[in-house]
Amino acid sequence: MPAGRKRPAPAPFAGFSTFARSLLFSPASGFSRLPLTNAPAAKPHQETAGMRPPASKRAKQAEPSSDEEEERPSSDAEADSDGDGDSDSDSDSSLECSSSDDDDDASQEMETVQADFAFFDPKPTDFHGVRLLLKTYLDSKPWDLTGFVDLVLEQTTVGTVVKMAEDEDGEANGGDKSDEGDDDDEDLFGLITVLNLGRYGESRCIKDLKEYLLAVCGDKDTKKKLKSLLEEKASTVGLLVCRRFVNFPYEMVPKMYDSLFDEVSWATEDEPTQELQDSFRFKQYLFLVRILERKTPPKQKSKNNKDEDEPVIYPKLEDEILRELSTWSFTFPIRAEQSAQQELKNYKEMGLVMCVKADVIPKFRKKLEALVSE
Repeated sequence: MPAGRKRPAPAPFAGFSTFARSLLFSPASGFSRLPLTNAPAAKPHQETAGMRPPASKRAKQAEPSSDEEEERPSSDAEADSDGDGDSDSDSDSSLECSSSDDDDDASQEMETVQADFAFFDPKPTDFHGVRLLLKTYLDSKPWDLTGFVDLVLEQTTVGTVVKMAEDEDGEANGGDKSDEGDDDDEDLFGLITVLNLGRYGESRCIKDLKEYLLAVCGDKDTKKKLKSLLEEKASTVGLLVCRRFVNFPYEMVPKMYDSLFDEVSWATEDEPTQELQDSFRFKQYLFLVRILERKTPPKQKSKNNKDEDEPVIYPKLEDEILRELSTWSFTFPIRAEQSAQQELKNYKEMGLVMCVKADVIPKFRKKLEALVSE
């Protein structure tokens, strides 16, 4: 981000229904695989309305030590996350931990601490953290994930990773610093970037991705549109990737998108060559996300549990807005192991591909901000 350009302060956090909370925040949920640290449990985001605004990642970059001493997730927890074939929100992880009272099964006590986050440019030491977030991006398909992660990390002018901010003592504010070293490649909590499908079209990972999308698209008319987008129009299409742990503070989600789209706009002026500037003049954005669809219609709709009868659940709230604004979209089955959570027994995980025109992005940003601010 060019010097002097600042991000607006985060909007207040919005609450969610009881059923939505059970899906998003339950430690038993298949969407809540968090690489836990040895620190106390991070504060649930519904109580982080007083969170400091994310620091400008360019300004933060000027302080060499500011993003070098972050607390690392434990290797055991990471191995547990790597073993899952979860959903899009699976790569998103929980920031809360709760423990049951042995003397009273009906009560739970939650230990919380304040956690502040900051935005940073992607860099090589983020490799393993970014790879973990993208591990299930193409379901269980073997593909050049390493090459895809490299593309994300190499594009530093447009793209953001979110980490825990440091306190005045130079320590990650969510807990004690790790003694395992100063590498911070596993302490990422969120990632957002956009890659030009034409600019990187010859990369093996992009070829793998295009092949995968065409293979999972079952409708002939939609496949024709998709193929045109991936081939003839590729130079003006941006593959937008937003991955985060499920209990990532939702009041920060609009700021992630604001940061990205602001950087895209600035890149059309600040990149060193005309070719690079033009590579960020997107006309359309392509999204690959995951949703939950009800397996069968409910036999009888409950007046008291309307949320449980929803035909579609969006683990990432912005995906519903994007789908409404998309010019076309399609869904496809996910082959990875499905969540065994009781609340999700009537739902199946599906992939969702959406094409969104660049000229509706301002409307998307306003809708997302309004949704989170309600």
